[in-house]
Amino acid sequence: MQTTDDDLVNFEANGAPPLPASAKEGLVENDGARIWHAVYGSGPAVVLLHGGLGNAGNWGYQVPAFVRAGWTVVVIDSRGHGRSTRDAWPFGYERMAGDVLAVMDHLSLEKAALVGWSDGACTALILADKHPERVSGVFFFACNMDPSGTREFKPTPVIDRCFSRHRKDYETLSARPAEFDGFVKDVSSMMQSEPNYTLEQLEGIKVPVAIVIGENDEFIRPEHADYLARSIPDAELIILPDVSHFAPLQRPELFNREVLGFLDRIG
Repeated sequence: MQTTDDDLVNFEANGAPPLPASAKEGLVENDGARIWHAVYGSGPAVVLLHGGLGNAGNWGYQVPAFVRAGWTVVVIDSRGHGRSTRDAWPFGYERMAGDVLAVMDHLSLEKAALVGWSDGACTALILADKHPERVSGVFFFACNMDPSGTREFKPTPVIDRCFSRHRKDYETLSARPAEFDGFVKDVSSMMQSEPNYTLEQLEGIKVPVAIVIGENDEFIRPEHADYLARSIPDAELIILPDVSHFAPLQRPELFNREVLGFLDRIG
């Protein structure tokens, strides 16, 4: 049976399916924050990095599928998101990439594939650029690498439902549950000023990359995805039909099939 939640009605009401019982979970101290993470399954490692304002629970459709496919799956709450804390300094994608590396070090993961969604995709690609020896490949879904890649923001009912769910989850999970509005302001400030990758930087990326975008993405320009795929050496471009920025929730079987295909290709 195929799961379909194109309008995110179910996600707003219930969230993604609960994550399964983990083999290991905890907090890692890094750069002024405590970073929550959990580990599932066995086999080669893949790290899932959620989008801005969300949390690791947004991967509820993905974790069981990837474990069944023979992967050790690591999920992380980005700093200030979910169960992870933050300090008083601004959010930054390089800081969040450092948090992922700290979790990998804590778990003794010498190398992992990275699946990033929106802000998580930018974090993943920056980590791959800075530490290619630690990353076997990046599935880069629904993000930009410079300001020209974003569309003018236009609210939609789907975006509103996602935002509503993020607020509920933040108030449930965060150590600072009353501060959602300030959190949104600070994350939005990061999104408006970062990332700023040049063509030269993109051309220097040394790991396998899939640039992936939903056909109806509300935030990212399709021509920017094409530019990234042409600029990063040997990158592939994947366009997911009939979905938007929220494909892992809208059509999880479609999304999972593309991720697992990429993971198989990079070995």
